Amino acid sequence: MPLMKTSNPALGNDTFRGLNGGPYGSMVDAANRMTLAGTVNKTAVLLICALATASWTWYQYIQGLNSDTTPNILPQMLIGLFGGFIFAMITIFKKEWAPVTAPIYALLEGLALGGISVMLDTRPGYHGIAIEAVSLTFGTLLVLLLAYRSGLIKVTAKFRLGVIAATGAIMLFYLAQMLLGLFGIQFASINGSGIVGIGISLFIVVIAALNLVLDFDFIEQGVQVGAPKYMEWYGAFGIMVTLVWLYLEILRLLAKLQRRN
Repeated sequence: MPLMKTSNPALGNDTFRGLNGGPYGSMVDAANRMTLAGTVNKTAVLLICALATASWTWYQYIQGLNSDTTPNILPQMLIGLFGGFIFAMITIFKKEWAPVTAPIYALLEGLALGGISVMLDTRPGYHGIAIEAVSLTFGTLLVLLLAYRSGLIKVTAKFRLGVIAATGAIMLFYLAQMLLGLFGIQFASINGSGIVGIGISLFIVVIAALNLVLDFDFIEQGVQVGAPKYMEWYGAFGIMVTLVWLYLEILRLLAKLQRRN
């Protein structure tokens, strides 16, 4: 069975190839193979890690407000952002290290996401936006997982190609926006709270969510080809990468909608 592609950089086309001496990990004994249950459990662990550090960052910020001092969570945010990126790269290139690097990545991402969330949530008019974004993210994860497991959503070649192409286009747009921003060129209508800006954000949220379906499919194939046990952590890491992106996009969409009120 050929392995399928996904637009998640953590779960590339050759992720399960060449593991443990076989093209698809066929030399791994049954007791040490990747399982769906194991991957789900590892995903839960990573989510708990991220929520723990996000909650800690939030607590530090609120404590600063209550003590009449200027709370500064920028250092935690920067550590989370750059540290998370570094450990994500390490995990991608050293999959066998995932049992250690994936939890560290989740902890660091929690610092970054917690900082971003609390700074937005505590702004006038935005109270409660972080909880809404968290609820929508987990709700999307649950709904898509149920839809995938029930067969309601099928990963066909056209579906896969469409999601990958759309994700690639979004990444290229973000890169172009970043580079043009250095020269003072801004996309006001796209980043604004108008119909165009909200429509584009909604489209990006949908594409981010559909990447979860590709991730589910890819992990299931890893189980079918007998990938080694540590790939459970790597599969959970891949899901985590997509969830971080989805959460940030939902948070951005909710912020745009809030500005319209």
